[in-house]
Order: sequence, then structure tokens, then C-alpha cells
Amino acid sequence: MQTDEKWQQFSERMAYEGALHVAIEPFEATLDAVAHCNERSLHVLRTLASLDERRQENGSEVDDPIMLELQRMDSKINVLLDIVDRLLMPVSLLPARHVVRFNAVGVSVPENLLPPGDSLLVRLHFDTCRALALELPAKRGRPSGDLHAFVYFCELSELVEDGLERFVFCHHRRKVAEARMTAAIENVSDSKRGM
Repeated sequence: MQTDEKWQQFSERMAYEGALHVAIEPFEATLDAVAHCNERSLHVLRTLASLDERRQENGSEVDDPIMLELQRMDSKINVLLDIVDRLLMPVSLLPARHVVRFNAVGVSVPENLLPPGDSLLVRLHFDTCRALALELPAKRGRPSGDLHAFVYFCELSELVEDGLERFVFCHHRRKVAEARMTAAIENVSDSKRGM
């Protein structure tokens, strides 16, 4: 059964965990609709990466630090223009926050978010750029426990899958670095108290 295979793949991979503004709605997965979602999702993933305070490895073959900085600034300007082009979405218009866990395979969400039907569209809004939602075509999976359900992504382009993997990895790396920093600060504080 495909759902069990997808659940296994989801469970074995690193995942982003956190409270996000999330909405799930029925979706008619036509070729045009899926292509639009893939294009938009790729744009949103690039936007999130460019807004990240830490420099992301972008696979660029340019070694000149000035050119890299110009590319980064150009990307940020494009993002700002895109955000201004769309009206910034006030918090009151965002869907409610829910604790989710996702990676390039799928997402675990509260069961009560799922509308009827098997073909779904998952919309995730991140705090760094609330106006742009990551839109991912999906299929209803199975309950994953604790009143959560598993929804697996389908028909994502390879670029979107890679972008999701990178996004999850960078988030995980940031969390590990923050935990190490907190532990180092606590160790310094403890050693000063022991003197």
C-alpha cells in the first residue's frame, strides 16, 4: 500500500517540527494546477532561503565574494518587490497556527484540519514571509497518532523536493547550533558560579 510506504519514508527522514500557520483544502490536481503549485513552491522556498539570516550554500559557481554579495542583494530586492507587490498579509487573515512535522515526503497535521476528500492542497505560512504560502499538492494518508494525520505530498517537481530537503536540513542545523550555543552559555555560567 502506497500510504504505508510513504509513512515509512516520512518517518525515516529528518523533519521540520514547529507551530506554523497551516491550512488544508480540497484540491483538483490538474496538470496546470500542479505546475502552478510547483512553480510557486519553488519561488517560496527560494524566498525563504534568501531571507534566512545565515548564508545558504546556493550551489553557485561564482567564487568572487563581491559577485556573491551582489547576487544575494539582488535576490533580496526581488523578494521585497514581490512582497510589496502582494499586500502583506495581516495575522488576522492567516490560518490558525498548528504544530506540524514535515519533510519532502509529507506532513503530520492535526486530524481536524483535513477536509473531506483524498486530493488536498497543503498551505504552510512561515513567519519570515507570511504573505507567501508554500503550496503543496497532497493525498490523504493515515492517522499518525495523537490526533494527528499523515498527508503525503504528490506530484512535486524534483526541484521542489530538493528545496524542501534543503530547507528542513538548514532548519535542523540551526536548531542544533542554537542548542550547542545554549549549552555552552550554561556551561560558562555554571563554571563562573563554581568559582
